[in-house]
Amino acid sequence: MTIEDLLWGRVRRPTRGPKQGLDLERVITVAVEVADADGLAALTMNRLAKALGVGAASLYTYVPGKPALEALMLDWIIGTGPLPHTLPGGWRERLEAGARADWYGYRAHPWVLHLTVAQVTPGPNLVAWYDSTLAVLEPTGLTEPEKVDVVESLDAYVRGMARSALDAAPARDDAPDGAEKVYPALVRAAKAGALAPRAEESFEFGLARLLDGVEALVRERLLPGMEASP
Repeated sequence: MTIEDLLWGRVRRPTRGPKQGLDLERVITVAVEVADADGLAALTMNRLAKALGVGAASLYTYVPGKPALEALMLDWIIGTGPLPHTLPGGWRERLEAGARADWYGYRAHPWVLHLTVAQVTPGPNLVAWYDSTLAVLEPTGLTEPEKVDVVESLDAYVRGMARSALDAAPARDDAPDGAEKVYPALVRAAKAGALAPRAEESFEFGLARLLDGVEALVRERLLPGMEASP
């Protein structure tokens, strides 16, 4: 039983273990609940088995270990969001809406950020999301490498901002003596309240500026007088 086989549904239902009340879908959803409540580090196979009400040996007939479980959890989470090409509007509106869905997904399930930077085996939902996002860019006139670069840049931005929001520390109201002379621009920003965490505002500002740049490139690629269609 490999991780790829599990992700792509190439595993037969186990012949051992509980016959009722437990399947791979339930294993994944309960694992997500545990990770949401207590974090990824707290999710062990023994903890999950107890939460499911089965023995650890029975659980291993469904999932061979935590790496496989994490890959399944990540792909499951990705599958709960909308595919960008199904969203209303043109290419920019679809990318904006998809980025916001990912942003709120990371905020609701912060442990996912640890998995997106790991070498996790891609599953069907991740592949479908990537294909869908590339499809959104079809009418833009961008080259295939440029489309991939847009997807990667947007994905990295959303993940980076989610990580920053998760790790943000409260801003200090005071400043060391003499700081205004040494770091005048920074002190001015602090006095204006600009250094205080503003997760939503900062995310929306950066998202708009990133897509402004993509839109400018799209205009260069399209013939004069043409507009990108949905």
